[in-house]
Amino acid sequence: MTFLVTGAAGFIGFHVARALLERGDRVIGVDNLTPCPDPNLQKSRLLLLEQYPGFTLHGLDISQPDTLMALAAREPHIRGIFHFAAQAGVRYSLENPYVFADANVRGHVAVLEMARRLPRLEHLVYASSSSVYGRNNKLPFCETDPVDQPGSFYAVSKRSAELASSTYSYLYGIPQTGLRFFTVYGPWGRPDMAYYSFARAMMEGRPVPLYSGRALSRDFTFIADVVSAVLAVFDKPPASGVARVLNVGSQRPQSVRKLIEVLEEVLETKALINDQPRPAADVEKTWADITAIRQLTGWQPRTELIDGVAAFVRWYCFYGSAPRMDIL
Repeated sequence: MTFLVTGAAGFIGFHVARALLERGDRVIGVDNLTPCPDPNLQKSRLLLLEQYPGFTLHGLDISQPDTLMALAAREPHIRGIFHFAAQAGVRYSLENPYVFADANVRGHVAVLEMARRLPRLEHLVYASSSSVYGRNNKLPFCETDPVDQPGSFYAVSKRSAELASSTYSYLYGIPQTGLRFFTVYGPWGRPDMAYYSFARAMMEGRPVPLYSGRALSRDFTFIADVVSAVLAVFDKPPASGVARVLNVGSQRPQSVRKLIEVLEEVLETKALINDQPRPAADVEKTWADITAIRQLTGWQPRTELIDGVAAFVRWYCFYGSAPRMDIL
């Protein structure tokens, strides 16, 4: 089968594209290589994908609709879309909301416009976020909970994408599933995420910034579990005209202090804690109710936090010491 993966050089997009290629599918990757804290990381992911004969990359900006329309005309045999291209970062969305409006709202609509022009499309699976639950106090977060009180513009952009998908499914019959990811972590991850920046700081002997509040916790979800969820969901498309959202989390929230303790154990070093006030845009706790995805697909996360962190640290030590990124 032929799949389109947007954000192919990103964390989740890379892993999903690689899983598809490993099983023999053809993958058309789209990524504009937006500047990030570690551009070598993006390039290294792509170098790995380019080793597969079934992979092609198009350096397109999804917020420019004409480029996607042209791609749809050249590739009418696309059977599935995995849409992961987006601008990430809760706090950055407060500094530069225009970037999020372009990438996450305008870009999402451009993907939807492309999708409705693909005659063989079976299912569009896209990345949403647990951030859409915003200022909800009820835990765990369930797909039926109200999501009308976002706590950041990032959450606004992701909820806007969900609403756009619902409308396009209704108008054009596009089967769609939005996946509300909960704190995805693991090898080849994002350097701006806490687990990554904490590990790097501890290895370099620098203080670890920790937001105040012992209740601060996250539903950490290992990347291999996320990939298995994504592929399982694709195989269970909703009926024509239906757009749904599903939580993808571990359903086992852990305190951020616990994450630091696990890093201390794996790295065999003590963290230097620098307590800081928690920004208003950061929620205190996330916790996924995964009943819906489990009932639909039988999916169940398998990876314990200590095992996932250990896998990340092994990768990070190798990645950081490799003299050439193309050997990874």
